[in-house]
Amino acid sequence: MAPKAKAAITDSQVVVGYRAYVQLIQSLLSDQRCISSGMTKEQERAKAAIDEAAAGNRVAIISSGDAGVYGCAGLVLELLKNLDITIAVEVIPGITAASSAAACLGAPIMNDFAVISLSDLLTPWEVIEQRVSAVLGADMVLALYNPKSKGRNWQIDKVRELALVNRPGSTPVGIVSKISRPGEQVVLTDLDNFLTHPIDMFSTVIIGNSTSFIWQGYMVTPRGFFIKD
Repeated sequence: MAPKAKAAITDSQVVVGYRAYVQLIQSLLSDQRCISSGMTKEQERAKAAIDEAAAGNRVAIISSGDAGVYGCAGLVLELLKNLDITIAVEVIPGITAASSAAACLGAPIMNDFAVISLSDLLTPWEVIEQRVSAVLGADMVLALYNPKSKGRNWQIDKVRELALVNRPGSTPVGIVSKISRPGEQVVLTDLDNFLTHPIDMFSTVIIGNSTSFIWQGYMVTPRGFFIKD
């Protein structure tokens, strides 16, 4: 977690967030009032945060990773616009899962890459599949968020199928689960075999491009520097 984010949480009077994320930051909380709820309650939490801020409180609304990457920052700003409310908002950068996973694997996103969430709760699968195909066709490294859940387990198989159209089965693939949390797991494998490894909603999957390689336990995508021997 970025130091500035920690400072914002400790300096807040009210903390708003998904229940599991609020539990993860208990060590930063003292006398803050907490407003938390479960999945699919994002809009209600954002509205509660706005109401608290409008009442004069210093409010921290939290996301995992970076609040501006599949997080709550955009939702808060959209709601403020729709409600025609003016409140000072500071979006504090965090460390998104693609960067964290890449650091665990080595340097797999040194060149152009794209991040795509496989969750179709807010984006239709047809749109997701079109975007995945475009990224793979452009020979970009692909980082996958929300790759698989108990009720949504076929999309990652479809991504592998699409990837094999453009890339050989030996293409490096990295899987990092529970990043920087107890039980963190890092797997280096390839396109042919990555589905044999555990993948869930706590995993980030990075599929290399045509230049990516694995060397001494690191996954690397060359930037294109001219290296002299």
